[in-house]
Amino acid sequence: MHKKLSYMDSVHRDGRIWNLSMMVLLFLFPIAIMVLYHALPDWHGFLMGLIATAPMYWAVAVVETFTYVPMLGAGGSYLSFVTGNISNLKLPVALNALEQADVKVNSEEGELVSTIAIAVSSIVTTLIILLGVLLIVPLTPILNAPILEPAFAQILPALFGGLGVVFISKNWKISVAPIVLMLVLFIAVPALNAGTVGIMVPVGVLFTLAVSRILYKKGLL
Repeated sequence: MHKKLSYMDSVHRDGRIWNLSMMVLLFLFPIAIMVLYHALPDWHGFLMGLIATAPMYWAVAVVETFTYVPMLGAGGSYLSFVTGNISNLKLPVALNALEQADVKVNSEEGELVSTIAIAVSSIVTTLIILLGVLLIVPLTPILNAPILEPAFAQILPALFGGLGVVFISKNWKISVAPIVLMLVLFIAVPALNAGTVGIMVPVGVLFTLAVSRILYKKGLL
């Protein structure tokens, strides 16, 4: 007779199965293209490109794992790493859901709330993308209208601004360090842009944790 798995054990079992399955599916697409079109890549160029880019993504993957998992929970992390858009969608959704439910992510209730929030977010995102694909042609003239251009440029700032007010108001002392760090980095290094978010978010989180611990030890929090 098999021993019944606990909720967390089942989360890790299913999470590993689905993540590994998705990894296989992602690899099958280029393999299918090669087989169907009898087109092999330039292996030397492929290897050189891999050597140039892979170490950065490996580093980001390690940092994001240690950064996001404590905030998203196990189930939410497995789901987020498959569906993507963690920093600009899944993380804000999960944090807001935990806030509204008044639960901690390291509790079983928090695990459930975070996972459900991220799952709903993924479904809604997929439906919106599907709707967008179906309506892209008739809506193109409207979406390209100059009057709407400023609004599209402010979507992410509006999202993070709304979330920022909620969390910063709880303890403004913690927010000073990451705000100052990001301002200095983006002003001093103009090359940093939206494409570096995957690196800068974990860096900001680790920096904030370190500064918060120092402030806590000094009795300032």
